[in-house]
Amino acid sequence: MPLVPIDASSTLDASEQVKALLLRLHTNSLAQEEEISKPDGKWTTLKALKRRGDAGDAAALADYQQQFDDLMRDKMIALDQDKALFIYHLCRALSATRIVEAGTSFGLSTIYLALAVGQNASKLGPGQRKTAKVIATENEPSKAILARQHWKEAGEEVEPWIELREGDLRQTLASNLPEEIDFVLFDIWTPMVVPALRVLEPNLKKGAVIVADNVTSSAYGYEDFHDYIKTRRNAYRSLVLPYSGGLEFTVYDP
Repeated sequence: MPLVPIDASSTLDASEQVKALLLRLHTNSLAQEEEISKPDGKWTTLKALKRRGDAGDAAALADYQQQFDDLMRDKMIALDQDKALFIYHLCRALSATRIVEAGTSFGLSTIYLALAVGQNASKLGPGQRKTAKVIATENEPSKAILARQHWKEAGEEVEPWIELREGDLRQTLASNLPEEIDFVLFDIWTPMVVPALRVLEPNLKKGAVIVADNVTSSAYGYEDFHDYIKTRRNAYRSLVLPYSGGLEFTVYDP
């Protein structure tokens, strides 16, 4: 998709410093995506291994997972700019101040979420403002280091509103969650989506919104998620928005 510069005419409420940082990170992410997607790139080999694995070749599947993890370890592959702007405005509209992001990577989408939380919290009293935060999760230590650097560069508009939990999110999200969660973003390795949702579900407030990225382009990986919400049809209402790769919008309404 074409990259649209974030400038003063944008509806994103942020300083020029933050807008410049976001544009730089989006540009870097897009360049990485284009590089690994080249016909002669690593992605072609991985797709071939994945097809063999899906056909029942266990060794090929294990090889695919190892090579995929190695390839993605230093890749940003962030939320697309239009999706990031959407979740920012969505969280502003929801007055969301208690957000969980499953899959922080280099911290780009977290900046949008933190901007929304900080701006929403500015309308609250001191007591409520204390609980406002984005709980971000990242399992890869090198990515967590860079995410923290990006948030520090973003400054006071962003950094104070983020709590990063490093490690396996099945453990890091198992305690000390907000009593009620307003919004969840899933932009993570798909096998972790349902385990994360199971951990978070008891704390989702009625009307909480869940957004999951690339549900169309990674449809196979999201089968467990879709099966799960179908079994709880009375609790979840969902539709896929027509963004690149598919962006699923789900409301928790038990």
